[in-house]
Amino acid sequence: MFNSSYKGRKVLVTGHTGFKGAWLSLWLHDLEARVSGLALPAPTQPSFHELLTDGVFEMEIVCDIRDFQGVRKAVEDVAPEIIFHLAAQPIVRRSYTDPLETFMTNALGAAHLLESVRQIRLSCPVVIVTSDKCYENKEWQYAYRESDPLGGHDVYSMSKAATELVAKSWNQSFFAPDAGLGRVVTARAGNVIGGGDYAVDRIVPDCVRALMAGQPIGVRNPDSVRPWQHVLECLSGYLWLGAQVFDNSDGRLDLSTFNFGPEASARQPVRRLVEEILATWPGSWRNMSDVHAPHEAVLLTLAIEKANAILGWRPVWTFAEAVQKTISWYRERHVNCNQDMMGFSRGQIKAYADEARRQQLLWAK
Repeated sequence: MFNSSYKGRKVLVTGHTGFKGAWLSLWLHDLEARVSGLALPAPTQPSFHELLTDGVFEMEIVCDIRDFQGVRKAVEDVAPEIIFHLAAQPIVRRSYTDPLETFMTNALGAAHLLESVRQIRLSCPVVIVTSDKCYENKEWQYAYRESDPLGGHDVYSMSKAATELVAKSWNQSFFAPDAGLGRVVTARAGNVIGGGDYAVDRIVPDCVRALMAGQPIGVRNPDSVRPWQHVLECLSGYLWLGAQVFDNSDGRLDLSTFNFGPEASARQPVRRLVEEILATWPGSWRNMSDVHAPHEAVLLTLAIEKANAILGWRPVWTFAEAVQKTISWYRERHVNCNQDMMGFSRGQIKAYADEARRQQLLWAK
């Protein structure tokens, strides 16, 4: 898969203890990459990261992305051949209580990483992962394209827009003009779901906690529409983008910024997501809307035509399949008490890749 681009290569994943970072690290390990991680300890207990056994990582470096000297030393020690930057403060509501932490972690953290690579003069590509919320959201049906204006009503969204600007400016000022450096690209994903996410104030973990406790699910914004996608969808996009950067030394492809989102049918209101969850794990939900709650976007969707046209990438699983795979993971761990959840997770990666191969996607050949 991915043109065997990662086999034997040293890969650094920042934020490897987080939900997406841990899944990415596992997949990279199975692609025979030499994976190292840079992050703070896992942000939740339980976590997906705790399931990863010895041997997945060559090095795990505990470091705050806001600590420039620590980041620089870690990058120098690993000497990666490619970096996937996922370290972030990822929760919108938390940005209202910790705005400076959010901005410094997301925007300044990306600058610390890129400046470290520049000073050390590593010729490695850097894939910066941001968010669909980086766009100036006008609350319309139009799906946002990579060329649309950046913005952000809340500090979280603004910090992701700022991260995009950091990546673009470092690339244009330092990386692109210097043949001795790699290239910087950014990836924007939709609302990601999947097993192993235990964050507070995210709808799927909130649902799982309520169902495990035998309580109704409290839903804050039942009518808000989001582009729901399984974690493996966006990760396949990140991995394929990174592989294409390796193969694009002649500059034939326009590799800069890409949206990785679901098909239009997966742009569903929160209430529809919850109903789909309850179809797999029976329970109930109640409307917890609060007109005085902090602002969160009501309507947000991504256009993915660029990723399809340039990379040949498109989603694999339907909305219903993504939800079913997600909830079956939690039930396997917490109801069936499977002691080999890393093996179960690998099974989901294989099932996803097999379906992508059946659909003849380029990255899965």
